[in-house]
Formats: sequence, C-alpha cells, structure tokens
Amino acid sequence: MNKTIRRASVFTLLLVLALLARATWVQFYDAKALADDKDNRRNAIKTYAEPLGNIIVGGQSVTGSAPTGNGDLKYKRTYKDGRLYAAVTGYASQAYAPTQLEGIYQDLLDGTDTRLNTLMDTVTGKRADPGDVITTIDPDVQKAAYDALGSKKGAAVAIDPKTGRILAVVSTPSYDPSALTDANTAGTAWKKLNADQDKPLTNRALRQPLPPGSTFKLVVAAAALEDGLYSTVDQRTKSPDPYTLPGTTTDLSNENPSAPCENASIRTALQYSCNNVFAKMAVDLGQDKVRAMAEKFGFNDTEQDVPVRAYASVYPSDMDRSSTALTGIGQYDVTATPLQMAMVSAAIANGGKLLSPHMVSQITDSGGDVLKNYDDGTTTRQIVSASTAGQLQSAMRTVVDDGTGTNAQIPGVTVGGKTGTAQHGEKNSKTPYAWFTSYGKAGGKEVAVAVVVEQSDAARSEVSGNGLAAPVAKAVMEAALKN
Repeated sequence: MNKTIRRASVFTLLLVLALLARATWVQFYDAKALADDKDNRRNAIKTYAEPLGNIIVGGQSVTGSAPTGNGDLKYKRTYKDGRLYAAVTGYASQAYAPTQLEGIYQDLLDGTDTRLNTLMDTVTGKRADPGDVITTIDPDVQKAAYDALGSKKGAAVAIDPKTGRILAVVSTPSYDPSALTDANTAGTAWKKLNADQDKPLTNRALRQPLPPGSTFKLVVAAAALEDGLYSTVDQRTKSPDPYTLPGTTTDLSNENPSAPCENASIRTALQYSCNNVFAKMAVDLGQDKVRAMAEKFGFNDTEQDVPVRAYASVYPSDMDRSSTALTGIGQYDVTATPLQMAMVSAAIANGGKLLSPHMVSQITDSGGDVLKNYDDGTTTRQIVSASTAGQLQSAMRTVVDDGTGTNAQIPGVTVGGKTGTAQHGEKNSKTPYAWFTSYGKAGGKEVAVAVVVEQSDAARSEVSGNGLAAPVAKAVMEAALKN
C-alpha cells in the first residue's frame, strides 16, 4: 500500500470514529436535553394527545380540555372564569411554557409524574391518567376580591390565619388564559398582552413588590414592643413633631398636620398614621433590629413558595440613619407584595404565630387518592409573643374604629387594620399606591387580607388606603366570614 492510500485510509478511519463518538454523545448525553427542549414539538404532541388533569376550586374544576378537531395536537386547555382565576391557575399553552399552578404541577396534570404510574403503566410504558390539583381558594372570597377591585389596577390576597390556607389571590387587570392555549392563535394574543402597558400577565398579588407605605409601621411597632423599647402600645413615645431626619435639615411631615402625633403612643400613632413616631422609632431601634423583625415576618425570603414562587419582599441593608428613618414608614427601598402584608396581619391575628401560607390543599391521582396533603405539612413560626400580638390587634382595631381605616368597618365583625399611602415616582411625582392590610374575626372564623391599588379613576387628592383599598378588604372579609 503506498503512502497516499495509507494516509487516506487513516483519515477516513478518523472521520468514522469521530462520527461514532458524536452519535454516542448525542445518544447518551444530549438525548434528554433534546427531548426536553421547549422547541421539540414531540413534547407538545405528547402533552396534548389526551385531556389534562384539572385544577379544582371549591370542589369544582376551573379548567378543562377540549378536542381541537385538527392537527397533531389533539386537545387544548380550557378555562372556566379564566379572568377570575388567572392569578391562581396561570395558563397551559400549546405554544408557551406553562405558568403558575399549571407550570408547578405540569407533570401531574399531563400524567408524566411517576407517582401516577400503576404497575401496568410501568410494564406497558403507557402514560398514566393525569392527576388533579385541589386548591385552598374559596370561590366566594376570590370573586369578592375580583369584583371589588373592578377596573382598578391592583391586587388582593386573603389568608386564613389559623391554617395558612390562601383563600384568594387576585391581580387586576386580569387576562383570559384561554386566549393562549391554542398554538394557532396564541401568538397574536401573546403580543397583545405583552404590549399592554397595564401588564395583565404580571401576578401583582405574588410577584410585584411595591413600597408598602404606612402598613409597614406594624412591623416597626412589633420590633419596638418585642425589643422592649416601649412596653405597651399605650406608652407615650419620645417623638418630636416635626421630626428632622438625622444628618439632614429635612423635616418629616404627617398627612394630617393637626393629628396628635407629638410623643404619641403606638396606638395613637397607628390610629393617625404618624410618620414622625415610626421614623424615629426605626432610628432608635436601628436598622438591624427592624430588619430582623421584618425577616421574621418573611421579608428578604427569596424562596417563598406557595407553591408558586413569590418575589421577595425587601428590607434593605447598609443604610444611613436618615434612610433608616424612611424605612420606618415603609419608604426608601422597602418593598412588599400583598402576600407579604397579608402574612403580617395573619401572624398578628393568630397570636403571633405565622402558619406557612399555601394555595394548594392536596394533589390527587385520577381516582382521587391523595398523593400529597399540603395542609398536613404546614409549618408554624412564632413571629412575636402572644402579648405583642394582642396589643397590636387592639391598636389595629382602633385604626378601624376611630382612625384612618373606618371604611373597613363591618357590623358584628371584629376588624383591625392599617392603611398605607406609599409615594411613587421621583419626589412623589406619580400617583401614590393605596394599601390596606387587616384581619377580621367573627363566629369562630378568621381572615387576614392585604390589598394594594396601584391605579384607579380617583383624583390624586382622593388616593388613600382608606378610600381605595379598605373597601376592597372589607368586601373580602365579609365574603370570608359569612355564615
């Protein structure tokens, strides 16, 4: 064999070996990645070859499946009252990745969760019958929140303080998940929804932290009582009015200049929402103690799963004293979701104990057998002492009975709350955010609620937590506590 033929043979052999190596790599290493690729149509074909499992609210399915009648995607997802439950269900789309509960429980709902497999499924390789997701959502409470928010841009969350069960998760403006289910029409709807300046796809209840304003004063008050800075909510504080922010010449004003805020007690300061009291209180405590209390309530938790991952509410670090003062009134870089502020009220209402909030009660197989019970797995944390919680409950009742939260009053119901009006934009140039967080108790039932209204038709001068958010919270509490 001459040299040229020998070299050509060696080169050809190397090419063959390279091809074999690449084929082996694809077969054993890239196969799963290729199979799981979102652009692999075989996955969609497999997912929508049969009806999906369902998401259940109040014993009734709010999802379904319908035959497409054409193409290789045999079924598509359908929704009942889609706009009402969009913040809970999310969407399952032939064209886009699923979101919210549809995404969290995708394997359960499409039958690929291995817990669903019977012995025969394992032997034959047949896809198991899909399971169902049983939520904690109360349909009456959900609808009350949705209707009360109406055309406002905002969100509401309701929690049962005694169990941690989330009774309502509403974000407005909402959207119809059905518009995104069909691959043939989803693209147009997707572009329209993403171009909408009101961002209807954003889950404001769980995933849009905003400055909480004066509702955060509950956290500061809790820190002051737990630390012993003040022994009771009725002890007078050392709080000049006006209060000059440390290291500056800026006086911090109160919304009501005639309110009795000078040296006011915590009860009076919550009743009139005195900025001077809580700004100075935050400075007197120091940012570390305020942050520690905030984190006990759930702030700065980057893994808050309900089971949808909620965005972290934030209490900042490394501040000077003037910035620390502003955090005392829920401004500067403090942010919170409605979920977080509902958790604050829930812990206070429940004697200082916070049960882990969750909006899924159980997941089941196709026959209704429980695969996992989330109600049984609820954890309990003691956030503040029972004494502190009782005092804050009392002070929050004063806010509703005689203070800034009178629009949340419900005859025959014990209601406590805290209003908030958070500045928005540079030098408060944009419409403020209106907040209200509260608890209600009646007939052995309890509920904690948080509402934020980002935008409404109200004139700027009429924007307040009591004017816009408290009536929404009232409607939610009434629905939750009805006989």
